[in-house]
Amino acid sequence: MSKAGWVVGALVVASVVATGYVLTRGKTEAPKFRKEKVERGDVTALVTASGTLSAVTTVKVGSQVSGIIARLHANFNSVVKKGEILAELDPTPFRASVDQRRADLERSQVELRKAELDFARAKNLLSQQLLSQQEYDAAKSVRDGAQAAVAQSQAALRQAETNLAYTVISSPIDGVVVDRQYDIGQTVAASFQAPTLFTIAQDLTKMQVLTNIDEADVGRVKEGQTAFFTVDAFPDRNFEGVVSQIRLSPQTVQNVVTYPVVLDVSNPRNELKPGMTANVQIPVQKETGQLRVANAALRFRPAESDLAPEPSPAPKSGETKAGAGTEGAPAVVGATERPGGKSGDTAASEKSAGRPDVSEGRKKRASGEGSKSGGWAGRQGGNGSGKAASRGSREGSVYVEGQDGKLRRVPVRPLLTDGSYTAVASEVLKEGDLIVVGLATARALDLGGSSRAGGSGGGPGRGMRF
Repeated sequence: MSKAGWVVGALVVASVVATGYVLTRGKTEAPKFRKEKVERGDVTALVTASGTLSAVTTVKVGSQVSGIIARLHANFNSVVKKGEILAELDPTPFRASVDQRRADLERSQVELRKAELDFARAKNLLSQQLLSQQEYDAAKSVRDGAQAAVAQSQAALRQAETNLAYTVISSPIDGVVVDRQYDIGQTVAASFQAPTLFTIAQDLTKMQVLTNIDEADVGRVKEGQTAFFTVDAFPDRNFEGVVSQIRLSPQTVQNVVTYPVVLDVSNPRNELKPGMTANVQIPVQKETGQLRVANAALRFRPAESDLAPEPSPAPKSGETKAGAGTEGAPAVVGATERPGGKSGDTAASEKSAGRPDVSEGRKKRASGEGSKSGGWAGRQGGNGSGKAASRGSREGSVYVEGQDGKLRRVPVRPLLTDGSYTAVASEVLKEGDLIVVGLATARALDLGGSSRAGGSGGGPGRGMRF
């Protein structure tokens, strides 16, 4: 082989070796976990629900009588005043009924006058002893019956005149017509109940939101609290309202109990329309200036192969407590490392390793303070209502990566969550620490040993997919 051939072959081999080295080095040094810094800020718990916008006062105007609509004087969005005519029914049959009742009254009055004359004659004859008492009583009964007939005819006439007046439908309030059900020529049937012809909203500059709050959250909602809501028509705007009423009328749907809550809303520019769906958020609790971590960090659960070896058990009473850290790496974030890998803060080290002191554990059990590590974030992290946790009532955990690439558990006490971040209290964790929120790549997921290492329920802990 010529010298040039040897040179070309050497260059090809060197290129292959360099490419393999770069690829292998890139795969080896690729980060396995996604991390976020611990921040200090505000966390607000929100009670969320959906409701419907409506006018404060809405009146449905109906008809007391049946008939055919002859005229309409109002339409959709018509501004009307109290007493203004909205519609008229065909009055022809009702006028005929009035004429008939008036004629019946006149006939009854004629009969009454004749009965009174007969009674007066019978009374005179009785005084002269020319008429028996029986005939006198009969004349008096006829006169009394004629009087009753006149009263009956008068009542029937008033009823007919009232029905005639009902053919003219007027507005009972000042407002805006928001709905109209009938057109000219349609027949209104009022046999069993008054049909609704118009719906009038009294004042659209003052509206209300009627929403249903779950029984688990209604205890934290109080009258006078400020609430915020959005509507689909203005998705980038937050409207403000005030909780005005919590109705004591529970509603149960599929074993879920809710309570109606009313929000008073100002609508000076008439931007909000009746019937819009409102997505309501009611701030019920706030933590200011607390350490906060992403909920994904509380949900993250690593594979067994990614965890650092368990520290030695806590020493018995009377023995010298040794550091709980593993050889060659500090056991606690921020703890001072001594020669041999032993931590100077034994209590903090035991808490970091998830092994609280025996006496402390007994005190917690005696005071009723349970330890539910990890479960809190899984339940609370995906809850949009932002339910608050009682101080010290539950425990969670986050993970930090040591210099050896292994993860170590750091216990925290969740205080409050807003659905994305959780305010926590910790004696070990501090602002600026990097905590693991999930796996970085699909390749790292395979190296982790199982798909469940990334977290629960397909959350951020599963890492990105390519």
